[in-house]
Amino acid sequence: MNKYKIIIVENDEDEQFFMKEGFESSGNFDVIAMVINGNALFDWLEENPDNLPDLVLSDLNMPGKNGYDIISEIKDTPAYAHIPVIITSTSSTPAFIDKCLQLGAANYMVKPDTFIEYRPFVKSLLDILEQSGLTPRS
Repeated sequence: MNKYKIIIVENDEDEQFFMKEGFESSGNFDVIAMVINGNALFDWLEENPDNLPDLVLSDLNMPGKNGYDIISEIKDTPAYAHIPVIITSTSSTPAFIDKCLQLGAANYMVKPDTFIEYRPFVKSLLDILEQSGLTPRS
């Protein structure tokens, strides 16, 4: 079975740990990088042009380049424009969601209330990917 290659952009270390655990335990994802913000994401992408992800899951609010910046820069960079960006945040504010989607995010997901709820979150993301027709390239 092919796995989705994913990069997670998250500045909270605890959240990183539980997200990575949730994604890797699903058996459907290969977390190829965990980075703390958009600056680190684009550094990683430039250093690994032969290992691009199937998708980027990014927090919305971070120091440095935030989720909005990531969506815009991915869409404006021909080498990365094909990579879907899914934004995740604790906020379910419609204005934030609408802005992300208008900028070109593939989707927007509200983070679980507690760290232990990442398995259902990962299952929801997998359902979104399958409904959208995105298949792993690896």
